[in-house]
Amino acid sequence: MKQATVQSGKGIDTIAIADAPVPEPGPGEALIRVKAATLNFRDIIVAKGLIPGLGKAPEVVPLSCSAAEVTAVGEGVTRVKVGDRVTPLFAPFWLTGSQPDSRMLGGPIDGIARQYAVFPAESLCALPDELGDLEGATLSCAALTAWSALTAFRPTRAGEWVLAHGTGGVSIAALQLAKAMGAKVAITSSSDAKLARAAALGADATINYRRDPDWAGAVREAVGGNRIANVVDTVGAVQFDDNVGLLQPGGQLSAIGMLGSDFSWTRATPGVNLAPIGVGNREQHEAMTAFIVEHRIRPVVDVVYDLERLADAYRHLESGRFFGKVGVNLL
Repeated sequence: MKQATVQSGKGIDTIAIADAPVPEPGPGEALIRVKAATLNFRDIIVAKGLIPGLGKAPEVVPLSCSAAEVTAVGEGVTRVKVGDRVTPLFAPFWLTGSQPDSRMLGGPIDGIARQYAVFPAESLCALPDELGDLEGATLSCAALTAWSALTAFRPTRAGEWVLAHGTGGVSIAALQLAKAMGAKVAITSSSDAKLARAAALGADATINYRRDPDWAGAVREAVGGNRIANVVDTVGAVQFDDNVGLLQPGGQLSAIGMLGSDFSWTRATPGVNLAPIGVGNREQHEAMTAFIVEHRIRPVVDVVYDLERLADAYRHLESGRFFGKVGVNLL
């Protein structure tokens, strides 16, 4: 099989594609044939060492989000069978409960940038036929992060406003999920073309922060003076004060990303409902998948690279010139 590795913290240029033996499942495990994958900003963090120690040393099989088919099972496996379409969990050992498990794919443990992989069968979630492989490959990290932001700490209610920053995988998933929940959504970007695409997906207000540096004021105007119930913060602490200033009493600042600075949870402040979002567990993943199917949500993959061009996929992600997700074909 073909398999990618990256030297943790050494940069995108250390990505290598090589032949590797197909593994065999042991007791309680399943062998999967990976069909498609998508990238997350976390993959750049691991490759470039932006958070020291996040990636397994000296190298790791990167990526954490995929769609696959079960091709063999080990002794005692009852959760899946050969032929099942599945998505591996981002955190394979976090099945339930509120305490995240630090053993996450594509960082501390090997990920899914390979054509075959063995995982604990209990870490595999059914991928419904209503979703294609690339769509299913958006679920494990970006979509589940958005779902957790909208449901885990404070349920999203119909009619209230959600603000999502940017048009990457988490923000676009948050837009689609929040709209299906009946919420109104404001979204920011530096690109009018991306904002037009967000509006086509249902965004109620769009704000170009490059054209209007006072983006917080533009948000207030765009939402008609209403307060924001939940800010999906993928940028980080650099805009903490502006985000807090937009929140309604009891509103939530969902601390997710560090695209522009340190994570927002470094700015924990008394009186601010700051919710650190750690992706989610298997129960949440399954609830989200059922919701996506029920509401006929189609996750967005903007561009797809073959595995042999994985480094180019990373550079495309790093450039910011994408909408939704950057995909990888492993067929």
